[in-house]
Amino acid sequence: MITVLAMTFVAATVAPLIFRKLGRNAFFVLAAVPAAAFVWLLLQHEAIYSNGGMHAVTETLPWIPDLKLEFAFRMDALAWVMSLLILGVGSLVLVYCARYFKNKDPDLGGFGAQLLAFAGTMFGLVAADDLLMMFIFWELTTVLSYLLIGYARTRLSARRSALQALMVTTAGGLAMLVGLVILGQAAGTYRISAILEQAGGQAGLLTTGPAQGAVAAAVVLILVGAVTKSALVPFHFWLPGAMAAPTPVSAYLHAAAMVKAGIYIVARLAPGFSTSEFWLPLVLGLGLATMLVGGYRALRQTDIKLILAYGTVSQLGFLTMVVGLGRPDAALAGLALLLAHGLFKAALFLVVGIIDHQSGTRDIRKLSGVYRSSRALGIVAGIAAASMAGLPPLAGFVAKESVFTAFVEFGTGEDAHPWGPAVLVGLVLGSILTFAYSARFMWGAFASKAGVERTPFKAIKPAFLAAPAVLSVLTIVYGLWPAPVDGWIQPYAALFTPDAGASDAGAGHLALWHGFTPALGLTAIVLAAGAAMFYGRNVVSRAQSLVPDWVDADRAYQRTVGALDDIAVWVTGRTQRGSLYFYLTVILTVAFAVPLTALIVAKKPLPGGLYFIDPNSPLQLIAAVGIVVGALAAVRANKRFLAVLMVSVTGYGISLMFALQGAPDLALTQMLVETIVLVAFVLAMRSLPAELRDRTGGRLRVVRVMIGAAFGITMIFVAIYAMGARVATPVSLDFPKLAYEGGGGLNVVNVTLVDIRAWDTFGEISVLAVAATGVASLIFVRGRGDRLRPAATVPAGSVGRRTGVERDSRDGAALALAKKFADVGRDAWLLGGRTLAPERRSIIFEVVTRLIFHSMIIFSVYLLLAGHNLPGGGFAGGLTAGLALTIRYLAGGRFELSEAATVSAGTLLGTGLATAAASGFVPLLLGGQVFQSAIIEVWLPVFGDIKFVTSTIFDIGVYIVVVGLALDVLRSLGAEIDEHFEEKAIPAGEAVHAEPVPAGNIAAPGRGTP
Repeated sequence: MITVLAMTFVAATVAPLIFRKLGRNAFFVLAAVPAAAFVWLLLQHEAIYSNGGMHAVTETLPWIPDLKLEFAFRMDALAWVMSLLILGVGSLVLVYCARYFKNKDPDLGGFGAQLLAFAGTMFGLVAADDLLMMFIFWELTTVLSYLLIGYARTRLSARRSALQALMVTTAGGLAMLVGLVILGQAAGTYRISAILEQAGGQAGLLTTGPAQGAVAAAVVLILVGAVTKSALVPFHFWLPGAMAAPTPVSAYLHAAAMVKAGIYIVARLAPGFSTSEFWLPLVLGLGLATMLVGGYRALRQTDIKLILAYGTVSQLGFLTMVVGLGRPDAALAGLALLLAHGLFKAALFLVVGIIDHQSGTRDIRKLSGVYRSSRALGIVAGIAAASMAGLPPLAGFVAKESVFTAFVEFGTGEDAHPWGPAVLVGLVLGSILTFAYSARFMWGAFASKAGVERTPFKAIKPAFLAAPAVLSVLTIVYGLWPAPVDGWIQPYAALFTPDAGASDAGAGHLALWHGFTPALGLTAIVLAAGAAMFYGRNVVSRAQSLVPDWVDADRAYQRTVGALDDIAVWVTGRTQRGSLYFYLTVILTVAFAVPLTALIVAKKPLPGGLYFIDPNSPLQLIAAVGIVVGALAAVRANKRFLAVLMVSVTGYGISLMFALQGAPDLALTQMLVETIVLVAFVLAMRSLPAELRDRTGGRLRVVRVMIGAAFGITMIFVAIYAMGARVATPVSLDFPKLAYEGGGGLNVVNVTLVDIRAWDTFGEISVLAVAATGVASLIFVRGRGDRLRPAATVPAGSVGRRTGVERDSRDGAALALAKKFADVGRDAWLLGGRTLAPERRSIIFEVVTRLIFHSMIIFSVYLLLAGHNLPGGGFAGGLTAGLALTIRYLAGGRFELSEAATVSAGTLLGTGLATAAASGFVPLLLGGQVFQSAIIEVWLPVFGDIKFVTSTIFDIGVYIVVVGLALDVLRSLGAEIDEHFEEKAIPAGEAVHAEPVPAGNIAAPGRGTP
């Protein structure tokens, strides 16, 4: 199963490349993937059904054991039947796509990749034996369906429908996630098979034990997710809207696969939880309402695709009722109907695609004589529609007979349910509507209509008709020979305990003929009433037109979204006022008021052993004084640069505190971070006024002081109480042993970052990449990967010239010396330094930069490699390399930065993330855990004994990401802003003296600022 998933997703990844070579014929290649998986699935039949179908094929691959996450898959009878539908129909739909689309259609590679990935995702969903893993696949189907429905991106209806489907199913998915977590915690395991065993096999421990209330709530939340995914009332409106998708998507997602996910969840949980308190009211109530509403709305449609869409809504309600009834006969009937529905409804959607493709319309008021134009298409559609209507001898008839049998027993048997008769009547009414809209579809799509001109219809190629024809043939075979399907489903039906006193202790059997039974009588009623409703369609239509739409779910959805937008605007207008003072007041007030209230209410005494200054480190007092002075000076500063500089003083003071407390790693990192942040602030402040204006005064200044002081004092006491509240042994005490024995290093801090808590670090570098991308997107107009010309091609002294300004004669000697160095073409101290205007250069700075740059780079690599056992690591090393690049930029300007870093910042960020991710994923492929480290000890000539820990590769990824972040800051906040300043500073008439620089690139004026 894991191989099937991997094969599917790998094929989906390379699909765009295949389409570039083969065009639309690449769909045939993609179809081979689910087809091969389908063959593998058939070969698993013997293993699954060898023990009366009670056996299951399982595969488990550990992922994150501490979080109880694992790749756990289980192929039992239910998953096997669902997979038959998913893989079989998926391969046929992909074959159909090869003739449905044209080579000139846009983004076929992306569409094919998404459709194939969806097939793999649905297979993973039904095969998953872990609640959280199943939910991951569940949400992947939501995302992929959003992309597939919105394939026609230029059409507003497609985008709107895709967003609507995404919002509705995602909302249900979030409720479902809460239910899954509650259920997993109540059961003590997230393994689905183990949970069902507890719920049903062990006297219903979950449904009757002490966790009964929590389990009932969890089941309701899970059913909410199933209801939204399967488009049941009141969430049924998104499915007809999703018909904006291409027809292959409708045939696969909205007939055979995605919408069946909710049905699958109901079927999967029914053996254990169908007896819970709210199960039957939800399943039967919503299912019956959906069946009737969908059938009623289908009769009002004039688009043959919408007739099928509302028919699908109706059938989904029908399926939910049957599979959720919680009886062996209903379980048999439910899966039988599920297979039959997948066959006939997918075939009908594909037929609609052919009609639309060949005639250019789907409107039954314009379609006429299509059957005479293509009898083969009419026969294929007629078989599928007859199966949907429940006519013998087709699959739909066999399945519906078993459904009627189950509900006759439910409503009129010896152990009849109180709701049974009403449900049975509703079921019959829904089936009559099904027959009527099936007939309406055939009449609307193929009949010759009086007064309507015959629809022009192109000839159909056999390859285009093959997929729906195969599905229709299977519908016939299933109806005439239901024994194999019966054998596939019986093991699942056997999971249900028959009701006491039921006349039949088993599930019954699928058969084309059961004799003269009540179910057959109901079928006769359905056929007669349905035919009468179709032949009286004009009367029915007039009657429907007289009934107002009291409740329109789609309109209610739009009004709900509009109301939420209005509320959001109202809240935003009163909270996002553009006042930094207001924002900080709210944040800091809440931040100190809530903890302070908790401290007061708790009435806990202060912990003992408090002291103001560590007697073993009196230098802390000096550092503390520096921090306080820096903070007060920052508050009193009237210039932005001075304020930022004083804030940095506090940061350096905290770095000294770390060093005095024996934390050299933290001290080194804090110092480097403070330096690089100071540079970023200084670069950004060049676009802001030098002075701090509009400062709050008077009473508000007093309020600000009070809030600030209250927040600071409260946080001090919160920290004191938090440190004194520990009752368990700190986990950090075991870190030195874990770092040395498990991580292979002596530096506890670095080993913690790259091994013990690698997931946290991976999240942090991901945030760094996102932050860098955000900064770049705010500054750059075009792509940030644009390369500047080599510095050698730029005229000397042309960058950052001051024009129209009388230079001070006292700077004459300095300018002459700078001009001398600017005229040097060879052996320049810096490659880009010669491009700067003479008054912008500092020769001393250039010489110092030339001397220390390479040493800093080497030192950064040393910090990276030595960090596993000594102070350092990827963060410290990357920050050091970033500072080295900063010095090059400040000394030589934008062209010097380009010469120093020939790779774009985006490439570095992506490479670093990929390296870190690979270091976590590769151990999984080798049979280990994610981010598991290996210690390699070898002896090499000259070097001697070498000890290499693979987590160093992760640290290399961190190093590259940090360097990329620094480069992005320099290019965006530095070079780009500098070029804007230079464009304003140099008059247009003088621009001819220097060669133009490509648009979108950036210049830095070196040490000076405009």
